Amino acid sequence: MRKAISTAIVMLALSSIFSMPSPAVPSAQAAGVSGPILLTVTQHDTSRPLRELIGYPNVLEYKNGQANAPRSLAIGKNPAYSSHDADGAINNPKGIPDVESMPAPSGGWDGINYSTSDCFCLPPDTNGDVGMNHYIQTVNTAFQIWDKNGNSVYGPAANNTLFSGFGGKCETTNDGDPVVLYDQLADRWFFSQFANVFTSGPYYQCIAVSATNDPTGSWYRYAVQFPKNGSNHYLLNDYGKFGVMPDGYYMTANLFDGTNFNWGGAAVLAFERQKMLNGQAAQAIYFNLGVSDWGGMLPADFDGTTLPPGNGNYLVEVQDQAWDPFNIPQDQMAIWKLTPDWANPANTSLTNIANLQVKKFNGILCNFNRNCVPQKGTSQKLDAISDRAMNRLQYRNFGSYETLVVNHTVKAKQRAALRWYEVRVTGGVPAVYQQNTFLPGDTAWRWMGSAAMDKQGNLAVGFSKSSTTRYPGIFYAGRLAADPLNSLAQGERRMKRGTGAQTSSFARWGDYSMLAVDPADDCTFWYTQEYYKGTSTSTWRTWIGKFKFPGCR
Repeated sequence: MRKAISTAIVMLALSSIFSMPSPAVPSAQAAGVSGPILLTVTQHDTSRPLRELIGYPNVLEYKNGQANAPRSLAIGKNPAYSSHDADGAINNPKGIPDVESMPAPSGGWDGINYSTSDCFCLPPDTNGDVGMNHYIQTVNTAFQIWDKNGNSVYGPAANNTLFSGFGGKCETTNDGDPVVLYDQLADRWFFSQFANVFTSGPYYQCIAVSATNDPTGSWYRYAVQFPKNGSNHYLLNDYGKFGVMPDGYYMTANLFDGTNFNWGGAAVLAFERQKMLNGQAAQAIYFNLGVSDWGGMLPADFDGTTLPPGNGNYLVEVQDQAWDPFNIPQDQMAIWKLTPDWANPANTSLTNIANLQVKKFNGILCNFNRNCVPQKGTSQKLDAISDRAMNRLQYRNFGSYETLVVNHTVKAKQRAALRWYEVRVTGGVPAVYQQNTFLPGDTAWRWMGSAAMDKQGNLAVGFSKSSTTRYPGIFYAGRLAADPLNSLAQGERRMKRGTGAQTSSFARWGDYSMLAVDPADDCTFWYTQEYYKGTSTSTWRTWIGKFKFPGCR
């Protein structure tokens, strides 16, 4: 049963909090880092087959017609860097918008929307992944399963339907920040969201792993409780992001004090994947980086068929010198390695293996004011979220080297642009192989990106695009492996035209999207993102589309 909220817009997710990155000092464990700590897995079980469960109605908690969300941690730019706007990685040979060298979409359909999400909230937190036979999308606070031809096989249903009969807060709350991933190493599905958010704690991460490759079958379910801080207040696990690796499911989150909503640190976790794949009691190893201005980290997520050369997983954060010029000596990418020891968790290591200097960028858009990205037909603007790396950090192993592909939003020529990177790890040593700020020769703003690479090394980025003369639409750009380095030389192409603007004063957009690669051919890119069909305060829609570079077979 859908809850009526009149015209009030529910603002969900705590990810409005802006995290100003701090320096990383290469060491076995940097000063201020706490851990490893074993978190409490409060319960686990096996669900009935999902196909037998009726989707729950939304049970998001409301207060005065709005979600009772914590306050934002507002930060501003350092006055010494008030004129910082130069970008050192603009290199666009074609230099024009809507270049048609990119392949056309080969299919697509409408995903979950504002009404069918049963949430009536902003932002949607759109993401989804593709498996051998299915595509699953999740948003705040619903999910849906399709076959790969776009035929719905389950849903849309409330996310906590996956925890029906589980008991506890994973079943009785449905608080969002969802993530769905396909674990191609095991031919399984992974889902997670946080729980009990609109209280003073305790807070949980709810995890479900499909028992087989059929997502409409049974799921193994887990509830993991986050710890307290030194003030004996529960830590709230916001903006959780995940990655799959052979030896674990990896997570990062921004932490906040659940009593006063002050910054609580950056969490890095590993979950015992092999036990979860068998529905057994599993361990969760936790670190808190602890420093006051560190956040927005991503764990790498495995694609491809060649396993990593060793254990553990990479974690990445981008750091703008202007955020903290007294401690960050350069615009850089901090890379960490988390290596769990499941036999002896106390031996688990978290190591800052590199701080890679990158081309100069400006991560301060609109002074972090959410009212930032312009739209056609309205003075209301949208949130750019320019303070963090954007979902997801893709990992591949090409044999002689490993790759990490990621993007974030930067300010270039007074508008939002996409900065993307390919980092190569050779013999355990990471280095920036190529980087680019994608800024074609129009006046449009490009943001809310997601980047990935196919098996041939062709790279693509999906994103939102908007300006005063165009509604926010869904686009993608790319490069062939043989193209000149440091450019998206194939230009960009539209996936879905936006025909309306979002006029809510909350301004939230995103907070993330996802570009995935089809494991069936390791060539086809699948992208999901939000758009509007008509101008309104909040009636967002989502689109699921796909494309492939013609030479990839």
